[in-house]
Amino acid sequence: MAGNSQRRNRRTSNKKGATVGSGGNRRRGLEGKGPTPPASARKGHVKNRVANAKAKQASRRPVVRRGGKGQSEMVVGRNPVFEALRDGVPATTLYVQQFIDNDERVREALNLATGRGNINIMEAPRPELDRMTNGLNHQGLVLQVPPYEYAHPEDLAEAAYDDHDEPLIVALDGVTDPRNLGAVVRSVSAFGGHGVVVPERRAAGMTAGAWKTSAGTAARTPVARATNLTRCLEQYQKAGLTVVGLSADGDTEVHELEALSGPVVIVVGSEGKGLSRLVGETCDFLVRIPMPGGAESLNAGVAAGVVLYEAARRRMG
Repeated sequence: MAGNSQRRNRRTSNKKGATVGSGGNRRRGLEGKGPTPPASARKGHVKNRVANAKAKQASRRPVVRRGGKGQSEMVVGRNPVFEALRDGVPATTLYVQQFIDNDERVREALNLATGRGNINIMEAPRPELDRMTNGLNHQGLVLQVPPYEYAHPEDLAEAAYDDHDEPLIVALDGVTDPRNLGAVVRSVSAFGGHGVVVPERRAAGMTAGAWKTSAGTAARTPVARATNLTRCLEQYQKAGLTVVGLSADGDTEVHELEALSGPVVIVVGSEGKGLSRLVGETCDFLVRIPMPGGAESLNAGVAAGVVLYEAARRRMG
């Protein structure tokens, strides 16, 4: 009976025995984890990507890359040759027709070519100049322009980082007018940008017309050529740059975009078609330029200038 009573008491007892403590784990779990790390140390943050890209470039051996060469070009006619020489278009040889009428334009062109000191001046009979220019009306003057030496797209960002700057680059998508390319080069130079990227195919290249429109700034603002513009933009994103596309249907107005104060690639499409589908989908942001006057679009040179000004204003502030 006594044994049964003891078993019954054990079953009905609510008294708890000794329990194992947490060893202070709960108290430590309530303690703070220290100050929030800076943005450059937070994984996934854009400043972290920039810091990683800079560190990677600092440890990388210098590699000589080229974006390829353009084609040589002939500038023909007395006024075009004079203007090309006056505006600093690179040239290797000035061909002058034998027994040419020595008018004012011819004398000015000869003086400019002689003053450069690195341009060969050669006389040639008219039939030879006709053959060289495929029968164009050369008026006795032909200027040989050498192929343009394009930079590699990665060189533009790396040069900016080397100068402790945030890269500011313009990429052109479907812009086929060399004068627009020259105007963009001029704007990039004016607002402290680091270069221009153009696709290898179906796009304007650095011709004599582009050189002239750049008003001499092409000599100090590199132009890079990309085999595939979409892949080029993706590489820039991996290097920590934000890709901003200009679009009439953009969700954000250009003056509202804070990303312009950091490393950025501004993508400008053609005046008629805008950005291509793949390029537009690759962009991190699509922004629009407000136009109270009601114009439907701006040409590439003007549009790039507006956004570059906003980027430069933010960086100076």
